[in-house]
Amino acid sequence: MGRHVPAVTRALDILELFLEGDGTLSAPDITRKLGLPRTTVHELVTTLAARNYLVTVPEQQGRYRLGVRTYQLGSRYAEQLDLAAEGQQVAREVAETCDETVHVAVLEDTDVIYIAKVDSTHAVRMVSAAGRKLPAHCTSVGKMLLASLPEAELRSRIDGRELVAMTPHSITDPEALQQALAAIRTRGLATEHRESNPDVSCVAAPVRDSAGRVVAALSVSVPMIRWSEQREAELAELAAKGAADLSLRLGHRSRQA
Repeated sequence: MGRHVPAVTRALDILELFLEGDGTLSAPDITRKLGLPRTTVHELVTTLAARNYLVTVPEQQGRYRLGVRTYQLGSRYAEQLDLAAEGQQVAREVAETCDETVHVAVLEDTDVIYIAKVDSTHAVRMVSAAGRKLPAHCTSVGKMLLASLPEAELRSRIDGRELVAMTPHSITDPEALQQALAAIRTRGLATEHRESNPDVSCVAAPVRDSAGRVVAALSVSVPMIRWSEQREAELAELAAKGAADLSLRLGHRSRQA
């Protein structure tokens, strides 16, 4: 784990002070509350104001409040919360149809994070949890998300990275991964067979936002005892429909619409 950068920590400490009281502070207030040198506070406040994280209060000379940049960050966070909430609802609907475990996940660097999950009611089922992080190349949702990246961004994320194996079936060769992602782009769906769990296979479809960008993926996971070519085809159709429904909730409109 990398070390914390003191200047960044201090800047964040300053921003968090504005969550208290009436939301306005002067440089002397910040100096007193944080116990920092006046020069350091002045430099940090000046930098934050230059980047629109802080703005001066017109009617109160020398006082600051949070700027528009913090609102933009908060709005983006709210959008992600909406994705999680809508994803949970759609995952529940898909799970009720097939009675298998359904996930919605997003990409973080070279990992996926599950932001929504609904379990199967079968005694034998996949065991996982929302918030879990897994290597993207080992999962159907992760491969779907990697395949949706522009080529340059994809290479910047995976070139030089070790492709760790979660099972003997995981893809660990970069060229093999590139071939798998190319096939996913052509098909528009991703599958994985025992690559993240030796007893489970999954199929995933892309979730798009109002601008048409792939922002998540929805998958259906099935124990191998219930997996077959016919079942894969059925679940692929359900995953695609669920992903399309979630995309619609996020404001996406297909070209045919």
